[in-house]
Amino acid sequence: MEGEAGQPGSPVRRRKITDFRADIAAFLRIFAPFFQVDMDLSALTAISPADGRYWKQAAPLAAFFSEFALIRYRVLVEVEYFIALCELPLPQLAQVEPRLFPTLRKLYREFGATDAELIKNIERTTNHDVKAVEYFIKKKLAALGLDRYTEFVHFGLTSQDVNNTATPLMLKAGLAETYYPLVGQLLTKLHKLAEAWAAEPMLAFTHGQPASPTRLGKEIGVFAYRLEKQLETLRHLPHSAKFGGATGNLNAHVVAYPQVDWVRFANRFVNDTLGLSRAQLTTQIENYDFLAAQLDNLRRINTILIDFSRDVWSYISMGYFKQQVQANEVGSSAMPHKVNPIDFENAEGNLGYANAIFGFLAEKLPVSRLQRDLTDSTVLRNLGVPMAHTVIALHSLVKGLDRLALNQAQLQQDLAQNWAVVAEALQTILRREAYPQPYEALKALTRTGEAITQATIAHFIDELPVAEALKAEMRAVTPFNYTGV
Repeated sequence: MEGEAGQPGSPVRRRKITDFRADIAAFLRIFAPFFQVDMDLSALTAISPADGRYWKQAAPLAAFFSEFALIRYRVLVEVEYFIALCELPLPQLAQVEPRLFPTLRKLYREFGATDAELIKNIERTTNHDVKAVEYFIKKKLAALGLDRYTEFVHFGLTSQDVNNTATPLMLKAGLAETYYPLVGQLLTKLHKLAEAWAAEPMLAFTHGQPASPTRLGKEIGVFAYRLEKQLETLRHLPHSAKFGGATGNLNAHVVAYPQVDWVRFANRFVNDTLGLSRAQLTTQIENYDFLAAQLDNLRRINTILIDFSRDVWSYISMGYFKQQVQANEVGSSAMPHKVNPIDFENAEGNLGYANAIFGFLAEKLPVSRLQRDLTDSTVLRNLGVPMAHTVIALHSLVKGLDRLALNQAQLQQDLAQNWAVVAEALQTILRREAYPQPYEALKALTRTGEAITQATIAHFIDELPVAEALKAEMRAVTPFNYTGV
């Protein structure tokens, strides 16, 4: 009904809207000082925790995945491409003296914040980031007296020839300089722990239930083995790059210099000069199939580390590990006794977040409309985000492992309280001796609902109608030594 409470135009509704606006106005008056704080970027004002709270751990990645790094690697590609054209040589560049090449390479080898700011200032006019790099290099060439050669900067290229070589260069260097050393540090710690605890018997749990014993060192070694296999795969994946002009066919190169073998030139430039692997058939952009494989591989490694984090967390919960106490550290704001496994929880959370981004990038990047759209460019700028959270997690795992202390008494206690786990051993020995229905005999013994103790097992063996030597062999099996190879 028109004018009814709650209906458009009703007095009640108008009053509610007026009251709401008044409440908002009062809120803004009270909290206005909070909105007027100087919000220059810092560790406290950064929106991303990778650039704020965790900046100390993530900082080394800035040299490879920041806007500064992307600009620098673009300059590298453009400079090396110009030099390659001079070395070909194109007729118009035959007079460029090789003694100038080291000076040209200083443009990226000594590239600094001032250079990056200059390029960003140019970009404000061009509204195109790669074109700004081109103009920057042209100015530098002009300053060296090479004015007549400046049009061979970015000659025949599209922006993606630069981006799709700069990006794999960044990833390759970032993995080599930051990721591999850090994951190698973690592997070293895992190997040391696996060796130190190689002979330490531990009750295993399958489906959350006590199972045939294992050795703690071997269980740590499982994760080292898995990581090494995946790292080996990752290292062998090529850093693929696109270099072929506006639609991948080197059209502009061929029309200008049809006598040059441009495919051979492009292969040599990308493969030998840049140290990448040139994709032979592309559209305007890189196919991203190998990059997707690399991202999936990084995600698998992180999944292994999530598995590891959860297992260590469980061992801490079970009392198998204690955590070394830091004098001034607070485990809980309410419970003074607590020492929480926060390093492994932090690692698990960051690894999961990294995997979500890795997964998105791996699924999105190989998909593009026709010869290209811009979606790859904008999402690829986030390549450093999952790398940062992965690095943060690796630091947490290394820190967490350093704080672990073995609680051998708890491991021994659990083994002593679970003599039922030797049932597998006993029935297997009896199988070997052709004893009738040994599995069924041990099943009847161990599934009565009563506690299975050392005495229970000893009585079972004593009552067996088998030779004394066989009984002695079976009595020698305990939860402490039934651990395999």
